[in-house]
Amino acid sequence: MAKNPNEAVDQATDTAKAGMDAAQDGARRAGEQMQDGMARATEGMQAAGERMKATGEAMADAGSQLGLKMLDQAETNTREAFQAMRSAAQANDLSEVMRIQTEFLREQSSRSVAQVREIGELIADFGRNAIGQMTGRR
Repeated sequence: MAKNPNEAVDQATDTAKAGMDAAQDGARRAGEQMQDGMARATEGMQAAGERMKATGEAMADAGSQLGLKMLDQAETNTREAFQAMRSAAQANDLSEVMRIQTEFLREQSSRSVAQVREIGELIADFGRNAIGQMTGRR
């Protein structure tokens, strides 16, 4: 307890100052923690954005590869069909035309199975790569 009024005012001032200092220190620490949290959140968002960008680029690349593969397959199928038509046009009799058609259909069937498998593998690879990039694994 203070002995005189001035001493009481000094004690109250010191107590208030100590309380203000403690409050300022607490506010400063809270501000630093908030800044750290914001920095971590920003880093996480940037990493997610980079993964999304990489996935978008991979999607564009895979789309191009898929389109080119399909064009190559269409070109092969067209070339083989014209070759069969030329052979049939040059055939000497109906049995030879039937043989050429049968052979073409058998080869085209095998080619189609192989082409579907190729396209399926490209799509599956794309899916695996896209998931790997989104999850951070490659």
